[in-house]
Amino acid sequence: NLIERKINSLVVIGGDGSLTGASIFKTEWPDLLGELLKEKQIFPGNAKLCSYLNIVGMVGSIDNDLCGTDMTIGADTALHRIVDAMDCLASTAASHNRTFIIEVMGRHCGYLALMSAIAGPCDWVFIPEAPPESNWKEVLVTKMKNASNPGRNGHSALIPLL
Repeated sequence: NLIERKINSLVVIGGDGSLTGASIFKTEWPDLLGELLKEKQIFPGNAKLCSYLNIVGMVGSIDNDLCGTDMTIGADTALHRIVDAMDCLASTAASHNRTFIIEVMGRHCGYLALMSAIAGPCDWVFIPEAPPESNWKEVLVTKMKNASNPGRNGHSALIPLL
């Protein structure tokens, strides 16, 4: 369909998988074009017009894990949604004296978890870049027990989805 419509330039917005796929597609383009021409599935004139493939890649990843960028497309929106959800849960945690464990996306990057913890009402955060110490369970239990002091209701812990 690209060749029929004489399209030889693509803008690919995505994460590692999308951009890797685009790179492979560009590398394989001449061979794919040759196969289609050999099987007479495309016209020679169209094959000549589309003999090269231009690709512009833009990182669109909520993980915000691309070196050299301040903010990837999607990271700010994801962060905003997490902080909104944490704000809603905070009032429920306080009114019912509950603890919430909030799992956020992030794969191998703790950016969303860390920034959400800084921006929102979070008592504890786990991120892949700084694994917890071996006694983290005892420390967390102690912190939660101490936090049940008067005037302090509800708790939250933030964990990136791995």
